Amino acid sequence: MAFSYRKLKLKTRMIIVLGLVSALQTGLIGAFAGYYLSESLYDQIGQRALMVAKTVAAMPSVIDGVRSRDTEALMVLSKRVAATNEALFIVIGDHQAIRLAHPDPRRLGKSMADDDGDDGLLALRDGQGYVAKALGSMGLSMRGKAPIVDISDGEIIGIVSVGYSLDQVFTTIQRYNMVLYSVMGLMLLGSVIAAIVIAGRFKQAIFGLEPEEIAALFQERDATLQSVREGIIAINRDGVITTFNRTAIETLGLEPATRLAGQPISSVLPENDLMSVLESGEPDFDKEIWLQGRQMIVNRLPVKQGSEIIGVVASFRLRDELDQVSRQLTRIQQYADTLRSQTHEYSNKLHTIAGLIQIGANDEALALIGSEVSDHQALIHLLLDSVPDPVLAGCLLGKYNRAREMGLKLVIDPGSQMADVPPELPRDQLVSALGNVIDNALEATRFQCGEGGIVHLSMTDLGNDLIFEIEDQGPGVEPAQQERIFERGVTNKPDGDHGIGLYLVRQFVERWGGSVTIENLQPAGSRFTLYLPKLSLSKLSQPNR
Repeated sequence: MAFSYRKLKLKTRMIIVLGLVSALQTGLIGAFAGYYLSESLYDQIGQRALMVAKTVAAMPSVIDGVRSRDTEALMVLSKRVAATNEALFIVIGDHQAIRLAHPDPRRLGKSMADDDGDDGLLALRDGQGYVAKALGSMGLSMRGKAPIVDISDGEIIGIVSVGYSLDQVFTTIQRYNMVLYSVMGLMLLGSVIAAIVIAGRFKQAIFGLEPEEIAALFQERDATLQSVREGIIAINRDGVITTFNRTAIETLGLEPATRLAGQPISSVLPENDLMSVLESGEPDFDKEIWLQGRQMIVNRLPVKQGSEIIGVVASFRLRDELDQVSRQLTRIQQYADTLRSQTHEYSNKLHTIAGLIQIGANDEALALIGSEVSDHQALIHLLLDSVPDPVLAGCLLGKYNRAREMGLKLVIDPGSQMADVPPELPRDQLVSALGNVIDNALEATRFQCGEGGIVHLSMTDLGNDLIFEIEDQGPGVEPAQQERIFERGVTNKPDGDHGIGLYLVRQFVERWGGSVTIENLQPAGSRFTLYLPKLSLSKLSQPNR
């Protein structure tokens, strides 16, 4: 039986269970109602019999008839009152319980104890009325008995017994039970219909899946979550974490035994931005943020039920992991660009030198060779003396050659000094930010001046900050645009295929507690200044625990 029950569809099982529960509840309620109704009717009939008995016992004509033993008058009176009150019988007896009035004349003159026994004569002994159920000569009845008291001296002179047939009670109970059973049937039918509707709605809510299928999907979901190499955290509409995977704990640098489920996202990740997505309902893709002191790439997607937002799911990964290959490719590309520009430039110079030699202008050829060697030697000596960091020096050398390829000149202030770069400062992010600013300066200068333009770079590590100043000869930046130009997608370039470089620059600089400023120069051009504090870097780079 158990096997066959499990084979049933969920909807069928729910209908059976809900139907049985409803039938049990309806049956219990019906049984209690029937029992309570029966007892109430018995009590009501008994109290009615006692009331009629007391009323008859108090009638002066009854008292006079008992005192004078006027059987004929009492018989007429008892029948009339019995008919008026729809009683089965009214029996009147004297102080010895000898019948003076009875529906059956043959029972007159006989003791009432024949039907009631001695217990039926308590009203004569105690002087109190009472109710009893008894089987007498006229059948099973509910009886009310009351003493007849002579009002002149208070003496008990007789007894009145009023009976109502229990067949009448049974008929009434059956009539009420028919109504009750009809209501119970309607309730049961309504419960079955409700069970069918509820089961259908429930089945629809779980997309028509069976419990076994839901369990399998849950296991698959859990296995999928744990297999994903990105951290995943989901919250409900109250901002409480409902789902997470182990990669999320590892990526955030939390303790391996940390349980995130059931905790408010604000207490686990105070700097999260999931609640804003919950409020706006707008997804975020590939957004760069800082969590637990680490730079990450985050995707955030609202979870909707119909048109209502019920939660947010976020996936995130370390930017370092994503950029590891990207950095390697970028370095290779920068190296290739440098070699290409150098090859192109030196090819032109070699052709020029060869032409000078062919026409016999040896002095000019030597001068050109000396000038080329002296320029590069001066730059290399400056970088070796002032910029001992090879990554930063390589970036500046590459930008120098890039400027020459563009027909421009990158002039590095001979007084520059950048030796005290804290080891905690990520070199890849530093050269990325500095390279973006220099590239923008080169493009702006070429756009405004064409070939022959000059970009100046000055660096200093004196004091508490690292300071980089880049001056171009471009058209400058309108004051209204000086804040917006750092927003993602905003650019002054005519082709519009930009708008990310300065956004990344500002993110990096501000994350490390620094700032970047723009100042327009006269008569043209602009100065970008990067300030990076040295003392706070080590603190800011530590993950929050």
